[in-house]
Amino acid sequence: MKGLTCVFLCFFLSESRGFEIPTNGFSEFADYGDHVELAPGKFQFVPENRRYQRSISGQSGERMDDVDQVTLYSYKVQSTITSRVANTVIQAKVVNHSPQPQNVVFDVQIPKGAFISNFSMTVDGTTFTSSIKEKTVGRALYAQARAKGKTAGLVRSRALDMEDFKTEVSIAPGAKVQFELHYEEVKWRKLGSYEHRLHLQPGRLAKHLEVDVWIIEPQGLRSLHVLDTFDGHFDGVPIVSKGHQKAHVAFKPTVAQQRKCLNCSETMVDGDLVVMYDVNREEKVGELQVFNGYFVHFFAPENMDPIPKNILFVIDVSGSMWGIKMKQTVEAMKTILDDLRTEDHFSVVDFNHNVRTWRNDLVSATKTQVADAKNYIEKIQPSGGTNINEALLRAIFILNEANNLGMLDPNSVSLIILVSDGDPTVGELKLSKIQKNVKQNIQDNISLFSLGIGFDVDYDFLKRLSNDNRGIAQRIYGNQDTSVQLKKFYNQVSTPLLRNVQFNYPQTSVTDVTQNRFHNYFGGSEIVVAGKVDPKKLGQLQSIITATSANAELVLETLAEMDGLEDFLSKDKHADPDFTRKLWAYLTINQLLAERSLAPTAAVKREITKAILQMSLDHHIVTPLTAMVIENEAGDERMLADSPPQDHSCCSGALYHGSRVTPNSVPSWVNPSPAPRVPLPAVSAQVLESTPPPHVMRVENDPHFIIYLPKSQTNICFNIDSEPGKILNLVSDPELGILVNGQLVGAKKPKNKKLSTYFGKLGFYFQREDVKVEISTETISLTGGSRTSVLSWSDTAHALNQRVLVSVKKEKTVTITLDKEIFFSVLLHRVWKKHPINVDFLGIYIPPTNKFSPNVHGLIGQFMNEPKIRVFNERPGKDSEKPEASMEVKGQKLVVTRGLQKDYRTDRVFGTDVPCWFVHNSGKGFIDGHYKDYFVPRLYSFLRWP
Repeated sequence: MKGLTCVFLCFFLSESRGFEIPTNGFSEFADYGDHVELAPGKFQFVPENRRYQRSISGQSGERMDDVDQVTLYSYKVQSTITSRVANTVIQAKVVNHSPQPQNVVFDVQIPKGAFISNFSMTVDGTTFTSSIKEKTVGRALYAQARAKGKTAGLVRSRALDMEDFKTEVSIAPGAKVQFELHYEEVKWRKLGSYEHRLHLQPGRLAKHLEVDVWIIEPQGLRSLHVLDTFDGHFDGVPIVSKGHQKAHVAFKPTVAQQRKCLNCSETMVDGDLVVMYDVNREEKVGELQVFNGYFVHFFAPENMDPIPKNILFVIDVSGSMWGIKMKQTVEAMKTILDDLRTEDHFSVVDFNHNVRTWRNDLVSATKTQVADAKNYIEKIQPSGGTNINEALLRAIFILNEANNLGMLDPNSVSLIILVSDGDPTVGELKLSKIQKNVKQNIQDNISLFSLGIGFDVDYDFLKRLSNDNRGIAQRIYGNQDTSVQLKKFYNQVSTPLLRNVQFNYPQTSVTDVTQNRFHNYFGGSEIVVAGKVDPKKLGQLQSIITATSANAELVLETLAEMDGLEDFLSKDKHADPDFTRKLWAYLTINQLLAERSLAPTAAVKREITKAILQMSLDHHIVTPLTAMVIENEAGDERMLADSPPQDHSCCSGALYHGSRVTPNSVPSWVNPSPAPRVPLPAVSAQVLESTPPPHVMRVENDPHFIIYLPKSQTNICFNIDSEPGKILNLVSDPELGILVNGQLVGAKKPKNKKLSTYFGKLGFYFQREDVKVEISTETISLTGGSRTSVLSWSDTAHALNQRVLVSVKKEKTVTITLDKEIFFSVLLHRVWKKHPINVDFLGIYIPPTNKFSPNVHGLIGQFMNEPKIRVFNERPGKDSEKPEASMEVKGQKLVVTRGLQKDYRTDRVFGTDVPCWFVHNSGKGFIDGHYKDYFVPRLYSFLRWP
């Protein structure tokens, strides 16, 4: 097979049984619904009573676009959930109608923590299948294929909520290709329900698009609904059939319904189909299921009195929380405080670049204290940076101190609830270090819960932070009511029902017991225990559970329920008879991996490693010790699916644009296998990025300079009015050999007799490394000595040359990092190609740093050595909405105007308003000399300053 290429991917794999994806209608659904209902939402149908130009199959009478040379004939997804173990198959069939060879990309996102059990593809008659090997064996097979000049690809990635599986093939004219991916996952109960999320991304209109979700729960279904995640476009398309123990969700939009608009060729199917459900929970300890030599115990009792709690609210009040976020957070906090009981103790920590506490000690939740806390919260005014590290350590100190002094009820539980929308920008910036600091200081009886607000919050970091410290994390998107979601989150996580939960099973009948670990049981969550069971002694299987509820010690007992389970599952062709074994393997391997990272001696680590390897091979799972080899029947064309090194330190491979990368280690994905098409090691991979820091020096359209002065915490703005073709020096540090220049381009024509200019090209020169990076609105070129690599903005890639790391985020940003200490971020602005005036342009963002030499200069570089300023005598300006003031800087007194400039990093279309003091006349008096002094003759010329 020719043209097989892959991008980096990380995933777990586990054994799965393949099955046919049904295409027949509701005859299969008879046992799945006592009633059939349309999924809720306000949707609009696209009319289908039109005349169409042509139909691929001749059956549906629906128009497929003549200009589409590659037809997605079918895109089918089937998920089957048996007792919280989900098996999903994604299948795509593509036909090349073009007279030329075409590249076809299969791109699938799967939930983090899922394990891929099989991948296969058939390209024009050649079939590729997968197998699991010990890592060194897999890599050897991969190396053999490369050495023989055969097609081979390395697949690996780092991921956030979702993993990305992506492969690309070249298919001949008239040829067909079929992809099929199988993966499995375990559903965890969080905030009172189970969530099954399918990311649908066909990439184009599909002749046949079918999604089926089958749910089989022996406990019985309490509730089930499908979220409206497509803004009302598909009303009535998802159909829910729900019975007592089974349910089916079908999502099968026609081609017309898939279109974004009546005459659009783009598909609206690009997002998540989310099914939420919960099971019946009677007044018993839990559900104990036994099948095929394994048992699973689901433990989630309800209707129990909550335990007294000691709670620290840690609230982000940095500038990014300004507006509706802060308003809703304050309203939610006032309601939450009203819900506290007198036996509860609490305090509030709020933080931006500084950390404050409402009370330095925990206080009882009396009416007086609650009223005072509400008054304190109402007066909060968001501003400044974000110091997460110090805020969490302060909260931990308060709880630790209270515990050490014996001030806490021994039957109470202690919680920290962190509410934040961003990344640290002040104090400790290294996420792995923050995680380590928290882990080292927090006591074992404290749980940390995190609530991330907004689309760009680093949710992966918050999840690691909480999971490491006996809590969970939840995300609230910007289009949701923060107040309602915060109160819901609090009600779930702040209602501990049991503590010190321990499970005891008869040793004569069960072995190899493992569980997802909870020190305390909170309402809305679930503890899951699994193990092997001796089939000859099933009658002895019972669970004795000891725990603390309120102020009493409990001894709870549950017996295995086996009658009818085998018969129930055997009658349903969608049920997975292997669900108990898969769930046990998943829990056990993850527990062993955690124990391996904490092994006290090398000998213990070797024994655990041996156990993990054997289980990985037995259960077909990719771990840090195994790899999946994907090859054709002849074995001479291969891909290697290889999980990244295990890393519990949080985010050491993450690259943060405009801010920082982990200083201690270069991410694993920047050392790729050499790619034959580019001389420098540039490889495709995911870019992990988070909310950028609010305080950077930036240049945007026209070009607008925004200079942030950290000491005075002030933004100063100025514009440069020049002409197209001119090259401006932004940073010039001959002592360190670092240079940044920007070349101006003009708009297509003047507007109001003024021709706007923008940066159309940026040049970065690192003299000591002999590395040049040239970024235009079309390409990114990297030159190291005599070698040059050219990347497109349509790529997502990383390249490393000596100390210089370049990361490209597709159609968004390029981040350049020098020695993990100096950072530059370039943002791409695309405009409508037929716009009569505007053109594509670049924005540049540079965080203030002391890593440059004292002699650094340039329009931006000179402010790395911050000048002293004093803004005073604020007064009404000529424009009533723009006050004026006087500013003393560099021995001069200037008149400045208060205004707003745009920061486009978090909102690339409309931008975020940044208040600043505007200096007129192209920055005269604020910058050294005249702006024309910063002209340089060539893109890589250093500034010559007197």
